Amino acid sequence: MGIDPGTNLMGYGLIRVVNKKPEILVSGVLDLKKITDPYIKLQKIFQRTLQVIDEYKPDELAIESQFFGKNVQSMLKLGRAQGVAIAAALQRNIPIFEYAPKKIKLAITGTGTASKEQLAVILQRYFKMKEFPQNPDESDAIAIAMCHFFQSNNPIAKGKSSSWSDFVKKNPGRVKS
Repeated sequence: MGIDPGTNLMGYGLIRVVNKKPEILVSGVLDLKKITDPYIKLQKIFQRTLQVIDEYKPDELAIESQFFGKNVQSMLKLGRAQGVAIAAALQRNIPIFEYAPKKIKLAITGTGTASKEQLAVILQRYFKMKEFPQNPDESDAIAIAMCHFFQSNNPIAKGKSSSWSDFVKKNPGRVKS
């Protein structure tokens, strides 16, 4: 499950892996723009995250980590939204994985400076879909889930070897002597 946290819009996307191939199970956006009370927004994020978790039973939650911007208030709001979504996953004992925006873009497009539109186009092609979610928060959530899929299925990332000889030991058959 991927979550693009936000206090106005929260995107979520779940992928299912069948025969080592990911497919989109469900995605959507929680629209909180009409709610003025910031604590009610956080409550809605928690409730919707739990609802999606309870309905689809994801194994893991991948979430975009905070990035450093110029507006401290925006960062604090984003951090709260992120924390509430993480708390909901922890409530169901789901492991959490955080990815920086640049790492997500790099995993999907090959460059850490790709635009949201570029991410969506590549994902649309990857999934061979005529229609792809047009909301950037929703497509970003799918990108976060896919970034986690790519990272967790990468033998190099999994092994986290301390040296070349350690890598060779952990990956027999991948390296020719």
